[in-house]
Amino acid sequence: MSLALVRSRALVGLAAPEVTVEVHLANGLPAFTLVGLADTEVREARDRVRAAIVTSQFEFPQRRITVNLAPADLPKEGGRFDLPIALGILAASGQIDAAALARHEFVGELSLNGMLRPVRGALAVALETAREGRSLVLPAANADEAALAGAAGILPAAGLLDVCAHLNGQTALPLHVPPPVRAAPPPDADLAEVKGQLQARRALEVAAAGQHALLLFGPPGTGKSMLARRLPGLLPRMERDEAIESAAIQSIEGGFDATQWGRRPYRAPHHSASAPALVGGGAIPRPGEISLAHHGVLFLDELPEFDRRVLEALREPLETGVVTVSRARRRAEFPARFQLVAAMNP
Repeated sequence: MSLALVRSRALVGLAAPEVTVEVHLANGLPAFTLVGLADTEVREARDRVRAAIVTSQFEFPQRRITVNLAPADLPKEGGRFDLPIALGILAASGQIDAAALARHEFVGELSLNGMLRPVRGALAVALETAREGRSLVLPAANADEAALAGAAGILPAAGLLDVCAHLNGQTALPLHVPPPVRAAPPPDADLAEVKGQLQARRALEVAAAGQHALLLFGPPGTGKSMLARRLPGLLPRMERDEAIESAAIQSIEGGFDATQWGRRPYRAPHHSASAPALVGGGAIPRPGEISLAHHGVLFLDELPEFDRRVLEALREPLETGVVTVSRARRRAEFPARFQLVAAMNP
């Protein structure tokens, strides 16, 4: 068989649209062509995939190889397509069972020795794969994160050899057993530690109860930052849907920590931060500080020092709870429901 199809997932905001990796082997001088609106990281997969296949004791076909990432108008970035590209080449050359590919989706970055490295956005990918009723094969380091989606078919793998053995029916990949869901860890800072400041404490309690924005006004050293740091501990425990949304955003940014599951985020950007740093942006849209504070607290210290355009960028997210990031044809929406706390000196 000279044609193979492998399913994978891209990342566009919090969505993980399906990408079909099409691999075709043709006669002619050896070549490796990668098409489908791939960025630099994806195009570099050619060298990683070749080395991983060879070091895993498979034969890299000396033929004209064409890899298409469909749909062609969807931006693709990162090393997440290394594993599906390698499997497509092996299936098209008859070295693994092509029929077994249809029951799975694959994401993972390959190292040169064939081992799998973790990727960003595993939770978002697992949510979409679960809706399609397929199993997800991904690096073992992402398994606990993907299991938070509640998907039953999470198959962690250590390397390319393990995935190929599974597809050929030799050694099945074990289903990942998710760790028990733990209660949210206690906040780093507790309001009970604050002595005095009765009026300020009362203001924080009222703001937490009514989800109000809060402005702290006072000279340096009076405890504004200390009080703001303790506001997340007054907020109610996150529901499961809220925790998944927050974790998915952290996962896209690459900063997800399973031990912090259920803890409300606290973000405190420096007053020199630009508008894209707060709102998000980039050639491939990425979340900013506003979205990373989703279901948590965004603290703006030294409020008058922020650029006026930065403060005006907060208006729409505060009204709609959504941040829309657009650049050329690339558009993504990130949720942004947060509690704003600002501080300033007299």
